Amino acid sequence: MDYYVDDDFKLILDDSLNVLKQLKAKSIDMIFADPPYFLSGDGITCSGGKMVSVNKGAWDKKISIKEKHKFNRKWIKACKRVLKDNGTIWISGTMHNIYSIGMALEEEGFKIINNVTWKKLNPPPNISCRAFTHSTETILWAKKDIKNNKYIFNYDAMKELNGGKQMKDVWETSLTKPSEKKYGKHPTQKPISLLRSIILASTDEGNLILDPFNGSGTTGIVAHNLNRKYIGIDNVKEYLDLTIRRYESEKKF
Repeated sequence: MDYYVDDDFKLILDDSLNVLKQLKAKSIDMIFADPPYFLSGDGITCSGGKMVSVNKGAWDKKISIKEKHKFNRKWIKACKRVLKDNGTIWISGTMHNIYSIGMALEEEGFKIINNVTWKKLNPPPNISCRAFTHSTETILWAKKDIKNNKYIFNYDAMKELNGGKQMKDVWETSLTKPSEKKYGKHPTQKPISLLRSIILASTDEGNLILDPFNGSGTTGIVAHNLNRKYIGIDNVKEYLDLTIRRYESEKKF
């Protein structure tokens, strides 16, 4: 099952639902997930000043609303089984998927703690000129809906990160820097700064973090740098190889 293992850093090449069934119940401290948005429908967008296709891959092809919601409930339910009772889950998405995600979380026994808005400081323009520029993504932070759930929230660390002021639920950062893509690109790669805030907020050193949609491995890179354990799952070998290149480069420093 393991594709790459180095101490507390593990990558698995397989479908997430298959792997989640095999992981030990209540063994994970925190989950970050950036699931398919299901928006690849032969449209176009702007990247680097050029018109490009929005098609990201077969894993992101448009499906029906019912299929989308069924998929979201299925993987969220599987994640709940492996998450500790005091663990939390973060899920990133856009308007194409996040409303289904929010409903699926509640249906599967989670309670949403925060609705974090990631405000992108340098979003690509809306070339259709028929809508506002899409400059935000939503990140839902949720816990198991059980009584006296004492989940981790490192309030003081977040306050310090925010210049001594209570951190709000709107986070402003630029898009992923080119320097973070030097070992290869992933179409939905998240910035290191974003994952750093998420991991610092809701985990302690030595905790085990899971990303069921590993992608380029940003969650794992940040987890490693912050002395957390990591399991990343992806069914695309190319993305796991990219993650390995990034991880092994980080280890040199």
